[in-house]
Amino acid sequence: MPTAKIYGLERILNPVKSQLSDAIHSCVSEALDFPKENRLQRFLGLAEQDFYYGEGRSENYMIIEIALFEGRSKQTIKKLIMLLYERVPSVVGMDKSDLDIMVFELPRHCWGLQGEPGDEKQLGYEVSI
Repeated sequence: MPTAKIYGLERILNPVKSQLSDAIHSCVSEALDFPKENRLQRFLGLAEQDFYYGEGRSENYMIIEIALFEGRSKQTIKKLIMLLYERVPSVVGMDKSDLDIMVFELPRHCWGLQGEPGDEKQLGYEVSI
């Protein structure tokens, strides 16, 4: 059940939020063979005084964090990361160096999904790809 958090400057994220959401979801669906109808994303637009990104990055700097069940291969996770680097920068009009991506794998028993522990929930998709 991949869920994404997208951090960036609010004034940069807001105008492209819909297109960015579509791009991220297309990457998740393709790389993880995840159902297209399940889109789980949170956009965290920050004020300038709340987002420090240091030298070497522009105001377009963005962080995408994706939490997912453990069990996918290293190759699958790298495919997801590379798809995000291919699709997201063009949607936002940013350089790849302004995008950081973090993928966090958690055991299914550490998730609660619709009233059940994640390791007891019947899923409509395969996790170990």
